[in-house]
Amino acid sequence: MAIREVITPVNPILRKKARKVQEFDEQLHRLIDDMVETMLDAPGVGLAAPQVAVSKRVIVVRLPNDEESQEEYGDQAGVLYEVVNPEIIRRSRKTVEGVEACLSIPGYFGRVDRHESVIVRGQDRHGNEIKIKPRGWLARVFQHEIDHLDGVLYIDLATEVWKAEDEQPAETEKPVEEQQH
Repeated sequence: MAIREVITPVNPILRKKARKVQEFDEQLHRLIDDMVETMLDAPGVGLAAPQVAVSKRVIVVRLPNDEESQEEYGDQAGVLYEVVNPEIIRRSRKTVEGVEACLSIPGYFGRVDRHESVIVRGQDRHGNEIKIKPRGWLARVFQHEIDHLDGVLYIDLATEVWKAEDEQPAETEKPVEEQQH
C-alpha cells in the first residue's frame, strides 16, 4: 500500500467523467488499498479515484470510529466502504444543507444542499453486487464522492464558499465538519 498524491482542480482529470471499471484484478485492489491509506492519512472521510489522478469509478468512504462518532452515527461509524462503479439509484425527497470540504480543494469550506438519504448500488472489489443505504452525514459523503466520478466538485453546488481561516459566516449555526471528503 502507498499514500498517493491528492490532485487539485489544476489537473484536468478531476473535471472529467471517470471510466467504468471492467476488470476486478490486482491492479484495482492495489488502487483501492492505496486510496484507503491515502484517505486515512489525510485525514478524510471519503476519496474518489479521480482525486488520486485515476479516471476510474471507484470510491472509498469511512466515517470516524471514535466514541463521539459512535454516539452520533451509530452503526455507520468506522465502517469502511469500498465501492466500484457506484450509482445513486434512489434519493430522499428531503434535503439538508451542510458544510463540506474536500481534500482536492484544501483550505476551503462550502455550504451544500444534499439529500438526507440515498440508496447506492455498486460492486465490491471482486465485482460482487452491493447495495448501501447511507443516511445523514454518510449519505452526504457518498453524494460528494460520487459527484467526483462525474467531474463535479462541491464548489460547483455550493451556495457559499469561504476560506478555512476566515470565520464561518455568521448567519449559520451549522457546525463545520472537521474531516474532509
